[in-house]
Amino acid sequence: MAGIILSVIILSAIAATLAALLVIAERYVSNYGECDITINGEKAFTVQGGASLLESLTANKIFIPSACGGRGTCGYCKVKVLEGAGPLLPTEEPYLDDKERESNVRLSCQVKVRNALSIEIPKELLSVQEYDCVCESIKELSGDIREFRFKLKEPDKIDYIPGQYIQLFTPSYDGNEEVYRAYSISSDPEDKGIIELVIRLVPGGICTTWCFKHLKEGDAAMMNGPYGEFRLTDTDAPILFVAGGSGMAPIKCMLHHMKNTSNSRKATYFFGANREQDLFYRDEMGAFEEALPNFKFVPVIANSEEGSDWKGETGLVTEALERSVKDASSSEAFLCGSPGMIDATINVLTKLGLDKSKIYYDKFA
Repeated sequence: MAGIILSVIILSAIAATLAALLVIAERYVSNYGECDITINGEKAFTVQGGASLLESLTANKIFIPSACGGRGTCGYCKVKVLEGAGPLLPTEEPYLDDKERESNVRLSCQVKVRNALSIEIPKELLSVQEYDCVCESIKELSGDIREFRFKLKEPDKIDYIPGQYIQLFTPSYDGNEEVYRAYSISSDPEDKGIIELVIRLVPGGICTTWCFKHLKEGDAAMMNGPYGEFRLTDTDAPILFVAGGSGMAPIKCMLHHMKNTSNSRKATYFFGANREQDLFYRDEMGAFEEALPNFKFVPVIANSEEGSDWKGETGLVTEALERSVKDASSSEAFLCGSPGMIDATINVLTKLGLDKSKIYYDKFA
């Protein structure tokens, strides 16, 4: 038995080594020379072949959303590749529907630049900018969630729609490669010189580890954006906000916007946390309740500890939602959090009569 186990370990090590060598050969040994990339039939530039299309575009200050940093696991970095992409890869197939495949949509992180490429991207992405900034403050919100405020330096102002996100650049450290990670903006959109992010520490996460263990107040940082379609609608329908953890970020930004515009829509915000000490921004939510007469904040904790005097909602945030709302058919819902929480919330809302077309969400992977 020991011999079999040893053989499996040796074969696995050999396979891993060969895979690593193939990656190195693809990137550094294969010489594809200079390749032209044409965008929307107009803008064109030349790159050295061998890198991914996503990397090549980023190097030329053209930023395509990529929540996973180019690992092919988020499916965000879609572009139309009209010529030169080669066959569709198995790593792309799960993220593309039939219509996208027929339209030559590809994941830019999976397309290698080996020859001339002709691509199409939304025009708004051509106006996405890169921002040099300084980390102005770091504030602990809960055991694994912190608020990071960045003061923009160059350019020194940003315009965005509440609900959108930026991509924060993480420099190489401890053997990790440079990456970008997506984070929703939580700040007041009227303060155009500040970007505030609410970030949860993910064990082993490259960017979150850098933010929590390496980034200090006063340090320089870099981000690009804004991105995203998550935003408030222009209707009078009652709003149901549902979020958990760092999903607080875009909802807080939307509430700032509602306050700034004296929005009178009825809105109820169900926010879930594991324990009472994991709740944060309670004072800020109270201030929103005072400023917005039709707004109510409903904090929900999963576990009320022994001896606690907690008198609020307990259990899952979806359970509190179902207890509090009897008929959601005339409402609109805006959700932000983990995929599991969002899927569960959608199930509850549809049971309460809300059409799926009126449910808007931002899933945090």
